[in-house]
Amino acid sequence: MKKSTALLLFFVLAKFSLQAIVVHPDFDLHRDEFLHLDQANHLAWGYLSVPPLTSWISVIISWLGNSEFWIRFFPALFGALTLVLIWDLVERLGGSLFARSLAAITLLCSALIRLNILFQPNSLDILCFTLVFYTLIRHFQTEKNHWLYILGLSFALGFLNKYTIVFLAAGLLPALLLTKRNIFLKKHLYGALILALFLISPNLIWQIQNGFPVLTHMQLLSSTQLVNNSRIGFLMDQLLFFYPSLLVWVAGLGGLLFWKKQSEFRFVGWTFLFTMGIFTYFQAKGYYAIGLYPLLLAFGAVWISSTVEALKPASSKIASAVILIMPPLLFLPAITLIHPFYSPDHIQSNPPNYARLGLSRWEDGKEHPIPQDFADMLGWSELAALVDSAYQLMPEKDRTLIICSNYGQAGAINFYSKIPELEALTMNADYLYWFDLEQKVDHLILVWEADEKITQREIGFFEEYREIGKVTHPLAREKGTTVHFLRAAKGDINPVLREEVKEEKKVWEERN
Repeated sequence: MKKSTALLLFFVLAKFSLQAIVVHPDFDLHRDEFLHLDQANHLAWGYLSVPPLTSWISVIISWLGNSEFWIRFFPALFGALTLVLIWDLVERLGGSLFARSLAAITLLCSALIRLNILFQPNSLDILCFTLVFYTLIRHFQTEKNHWLYILGLSFALGFLNKYTIVFLAAGLLPALLLTKRNIFLKKHLYGALILALFLISPNLIWQIQNGFPVLTHMQLLSSTQLVNNSRIGFLMDQLLFFYPSLLVWVAGLGGLLFWKKQSEFRFVGWTFLFTMGIFTYFQAKGYYAIGLYPLLLAFGAVWISSTVEALKPASSKIASAVILIMPPLLFLPAITLIHPFYSPDHIQSNPPNYARLGLSRWEDGKEHPIPQDFADMLGWSELAALVDSAYQLMPEKDRTLIICSNYGQAGAINFYSKIPELEALTMNADYLYWFDLEQKVDHLILVWEADEKITQREIGFFEEYREIGKVTHPLAREKGTTVHFLRAAKGDINPVLREEVKEEKKVWEERN
């Protein structure tokens, strides 16, 4: 086996190993992961908040047994593939083994480790950003037109995964106009665009048929989450994501803009600046821009290696060793802060100083004991156990409907429940369109958030009511969520439920 191949294999194994050890086994899955997993049971060409590709991966996970291992495997895989792609790109840019190793280490010692622990569209989004750049660079290097069609395929894959790749396209267009105008004279570029449009057209048709729900989702996101962001905060986040390799990506950006040897690929640097400008203007979440950095790390590694290798042999060896060891040394102290590394019990008894890195500030703009992502990974299995205990009290032959306050609750119950026939729903997110009210509902289990109270009107529809229990985990975002048992409807409650679902859909459509 070649030395370079063996070293690449080492870094890939290190990637998977890191992803496994940074999540303590006492943590559940994340709130958003449950929605994506449930989408596998309701396949469509689009959903209210995301395109369809994640649901297809959920189907594969279901075929593999739907275990936490496979749920965590796929985002780690996409992170590993990003590393492999950058390794190959550095080699094709003329980078030495030192340059390839530096690029791999900087990717390992970055915010990608945190993103790659969650089964969300973000990990594949970063891979698709990297693929778009990679295919364009390979086209300019080889002048072979098939790379343009792979570019179209890469963009389509990214679009069907997450719509943020549109922002990359918006930054890439003026960058190419500024530096590579001749590409717009190539008919194969338009062939690639037609290919991309063809591949994404089912999702576009779905959006048109459903009134472009993505626009409503963006409006809600802007009014409830992005409004709490600031442009300065977005830019400050960029310094944290790759802080162990800050000098590497800055060198990459500088080399792309000013180094003559990299002038052929100057469009990458301008794309970074244009896309960052768009994200900053819209007060985007900081992690939206992470997909722009792997390319800067690649070019930075090439620039640094060429500088270091120009030194005298003794000085070059010392400088190379220092440069390679610095990112891990800087990253190591942050591992326990930016990942759910410690057990929840340890966090309670000896809480890390999350606020030092601004990690305990949630989307509501307020400070909390732990990062929001961590709080969204607690209490779910406890909630599912409460619902199971309520479900077992119901008559076997009668239909019990489980209605929750939010999609996290519904998805978590569906995933962690020990009762195969159980299905939880909620009147928000995509679950709103998954209700089947043709069959008579005899009993209800209501899962309400801590600040929601069950009303006498709801109780009055049933022969028996009792409160089963609450989520008690002190660090869970769902702490206080209550499970209510409502047995034996006094009459036909389906019309009432249909009306409530209809009203919720009406609210959604009016927003749209």
